Amino acid sequence: MKYRTATHLCCCGCGMEVVTPLNPAKWHLSDHGATVSLHPSIGNWSFPCRSHYWITSGKVLWASAMSEGQIRRVRAGDHRAVEVEAQRESRVDQPREETTQSASWVTRFIEWLRRLL
Repeated sequence: MKYRTATHLCCCGCGMEVVTPLNPAKWHLSDHGATVSLHPSIGNWSFPCRSHYWITSGKVLWASAMSEGQIRRVRAGDHRAVEVEAQRESRVDQPREETTQSASWVTRFIEWLRRLL
């Protein structure tokens, strides 16, 4: 959790190390005490084994093989999700125009009330 990644050896037994970044655009790790779940599925399409599975409550649930076209579509969707999350994070770091306008309206209103009193 400290490094926001989950690392495990590929569940097919090939010995490859799988690193899954934990963030809203990638994977989410659920700690159930004695077991964990990692969602969404793990598709090791760049590995020789090309394994695809879910880790749910400490158990490996195997997914069916995917075609090259399906893999390209999933990767494109993943890329879009990362871009959307990066844009969301950059908006959180910047003051919103509405908030600034609202704050300036409130400030002007308070100043008007002070002058009135």
